[in-house]
Amino acid sequence: MEKQRQAMVREQIQRRGVEDRRVLEAMRKVPRHLFVPEGERHLAYHDSPLPIGYGQTISQPYIVAYMTEALHLQAQDKVLEIGTGSGYQAAILAQIVGQVYSIEIIEELASQARTTLRSMKFDNIMIRHGDGYQGWPEQAPFDAIIITAAPPQVPQELLNQLKVGGRMVVPIGSFSQELYRFTKTVQGIKRENLLPVRFVPMVKEDKPTR
Repeated sequence: MEKQRQAMVREQIQRRGVEDRRVLEAMRKVPRHLFVPEGERHLAYHDSPLPIGYGQTISQPYIVAYMTEALHLQAQDKVLEIGTGSGYQAAILAQIVGQVYSIEIIEELASQARTTLRSMKFDNIMIRHGDGYQGWPEQAPFDAIIITAAPPQVPQELLNQLKVGGRMVVPIGSFSQELYRFTKTVQGIKRENLLPVRFVPMVKEDKPTR
């Protein structure tokens, strides 16, 4: 698997323009095959997303690397991830920054990711089962926010939880999606269109009716 992982970084990621050495090193180091179901592990280093159960996927390696680089991370940053999934993206982030807070709406996935990351001795990742639209207000503000599911429009509550100078990378749209980077400045929010993408929808927690 080690040779496959190195080839993945060299051929799928570096060759397509990702240059941040910290991102490349994290992608070389984190064993992606441990974040996918056993039946899919032979495909773990292919250039594609893979199912992880509950209608969710682990993102294509290139997209993980691209989104991570687009956050312009610094070693001391505190990052919020919306959509823990298998925990792979959180593991990549945790190799680069000081603290990662990750929210997953599907309780079983949150539990599985917590177990996987604990077994790998990650001590700078906190995982919460909950509604990503609400963010993690008691830990805000964040230096960066990454959203790994697609809302129909940018969630205002998450923009509110960014520091001034903070960056948020998020796919937006329903059937047709675009990846955006939002940067909070003193003057307001700067928006940049990055590339077309395809993610599962970002869903809200069901509220019981009375």
